[in-house]
Amino acid sequence: MPVLWASDDAVAATGGRATRPFGVTGISIDTRSIRPGELFVALQAARDGHDFVKDALAKGAGAALVSRIPEGCSEADPLLLVDDVLAGLEALGVAGRARTRARVIAVTGSVGKTSTKEMLRAVLAPQGRVHAAEASFNNHWGVPITLARMPADCDFAIIEIGMNHPGEIAPLARLARPHAAMITTVAAAHLEAFESVEGIAREKGTIFEGLEPDGTAVVPTGLDVTPVLVDFAQMAGRIITFGPVEGSDYRLDDAKVVGDATVVKASHGDQRLLFKVMTPGAHFAQNALGVLALAEAVGCDPAVAACDMGLWQPPAGRGARERVYMDMVDERQSFDLFDDAFNANPSSMKAALDVLAASEPRDGVGRVKRGRRIAILGDMLELGPEEAALHAGIAALEAMKSVDLVHLAGPRMRALFEALPRHKRGEWYETAAELVARASHLVDAGDVVLVKGSKGSKVSLVVEALRKLGQAGASDVHKGE
Repeated sequence: MPVLWASDDAVAATGGRATRPFGVTGISIDTRSIRPGELFVALQAARDGHDFVKDALAKGAGAALVSRIPEGCSEADPLLLVDDVLAGLEALGVAGRARTRARVIAVTGSVGKTSTKEMLRAVLAPQGRVHAAEASFNNHWGVPITLARMPADCDFAIIEIGMNHPGEIAPLARLARPHAAMITTVAAAHLEAFESVEGIAREKGTIFEGLEPDGTAVVPTGLDVTPVLVDFAQMAGRIITFGPVEGSDYRLDDAKVVGDATVVKASHGDQRLLFKVMTPGAHFAQNALGVLALAEAVGCDPAVAACDMGLWQPPAGRGARERVYMDMVDERQSFDLFDDAFNANPSSMKAALDVLAASEPRDGVGRVKRGRRIAILGDMLELGPEEAALHAGIAALEAMKSVDLVHLAGPRMRALFEALPRHKRGEWYETAAELVARASHLVDAGDVVLVKGSKGSKVSLVVEALRKLGQAGASDVHKGE
């Protein structure tokens, strides 16, 4: 592995002191996943990272970023001593950003940040070397880590920026200094910390404060808060819009779900675009147009990027579809599973239910004889004082007319359970773990099943339980957030 940071460069970046020369090949904050040669960053979280430095070095860490010599270590160990570990990490991020030749892209939004980042990775890779975080590294730790991990010779860098509270996005955007920045959408999320969706839009709009001179702002149209976002985008050198509204620079003309894919028709000026997104969902089509706008903004050919959109696959927990086979001999004894258990708010819940409603179950193969559309939903978190009404409101969505049965987990989902017509009510439990115990009773062969909820609702446990209904080695992931 090439050296990412030599000790002299790391010292110059942080103003720290190296106890001895070193060269590290990567950066890690977790001793459970650290690889030999990486720099272990001893951050303070629920526990003090200094308590794990000795273990990290024993596992082959190339050095450790610390604010003191930890217990069990000495000056003989490869340590980079700084006054404050988080500030030292941020300094490495600043230096990593300064030395790269890459065109830098930043992405934020209430829904679709990670899926959009991965779409970008897929469509930019054929046109240059891409650097992007493997996971959702989008907070005050994740952004500097992503920047500090950036190879100096990459061509494109994609930085995901998230927030939970006011004032978080602008500092991270200024750290990233993007050449182009995109807001995927603005929806009711994190309302515990914001007074309204407009307040969320104002926070999202601050991503444009970090743009490089003459940078490009990519803004969604068709939202009630689009004018707010456009106001913030005025600080950019250029604005590109995308969405369903007439006059959008990248206009979504049609998105049709065909099997496990979405066929997208769009317009870019006089140019007509036709391409596939290899997963069902109109919301993925919308984000794909934003990706094409970003590709244009960093000097790539958007038509070539559209052709390469099929290279993207949704990651686990973000809408990936798979078939679970319950009988290795009879392939008909199977059901389709949408794993969307990583995140949830009213907007993303609607999008996922739209996908479920457009899916086709198979009749005559299970105990029930008729294939069903089944939703297994966990609590949507951080929605503030209106959370009960927002959960109950899911019952009124148009897609719910096509859903046959709804199983629910979590105290907040009790409001939806009571709002549903009796014939759609499945089982409700206080916790996802209680649903896990009922997994074999929740679904049948021929069904199409959506599992969705906020990460904290732990409905991912239900996904795993449903997968275990399949025969070992017989689960097939379709090519299809």
